[in-house]
Amino acid sequence: MTYPTKPESGSILIYILLGIVLLGALTVALRQVGSGGSQDIDKEDMGLKAGQVQQYGSELATAVNDLLANGISEADIRFAHDDAPTEYGNITDAPKNQIFGKQGAKANYKKPPQGVNDGSPWEFFGTSRIVQVGSDKAELIAVLPHVTETFCKAINSQLGFAPNTKPTDSASGSSPDCVMGSSSHRFQGSFTDISPNLLDAASFSKLPALQACVYCDAGSTYNYYYVLLAR
Repeated sequence: MTYPTKPESGSILIYILLGIVLLGALTVALRQVGSGGSQDIDKEDMGLKAGQVQQYGSELATAVNDLLANGISEADIRFAHDDAPTEYGNITDAPKNQIFGKQGAKANYKKPPQGVNDGSPWEFFGTSRIVQVGSDKAELIAVLPHVTETFCKAINSQLGFAPNTKPTDSASGSSPDCVMGSSSHRFQGSFTDISPNLLDAASFSKLPALQACVYCDAGSTYNYYYVLLAR
């Protein structure tokens, strides 16, 4: 004898296929939510690191002021450290003049937060005149070189620059090419007061700019600076 096929078997198959489709859709949705959450976390993390960089710039400026208050002249300030480039000198030379020396300003020598730049250490220059800061002389500045564009946007946003603007250093002075100079420009006591490097004032949506991340036309790099001493 033959028996008719029960319709329930076909219905079960449809439910199984529908369940597979719904599970796939749920997986895609969860991945999209997870991706957005990761981006939010990355953005928040970069914002925190931008705050850390600003805080360190403030600490260095305080150290410079401490040396000046102790009678050290601006030309005698030194940034030597065992982990710093040799152009900054030896930390045992004139110990009371050293920003990072125990007999000097006692500032901590810190590496930049991971992920904000290419790992280059902080640099110090007296070759640039910052827009609407001080007189027509070059300022003493700390520079965090070769930062990422993402970091640059994050820190400029915190500083109140208009969105989608790009503060620019067009290297209109004779030396050096940007706020980020070469090894020969590292601060050793002299300032470039004659024909200093000038920033492009028109590219700054907020002035005076005691700190900013700027795009350097020469080399196509982003570099953050903090004014340690306005002159």
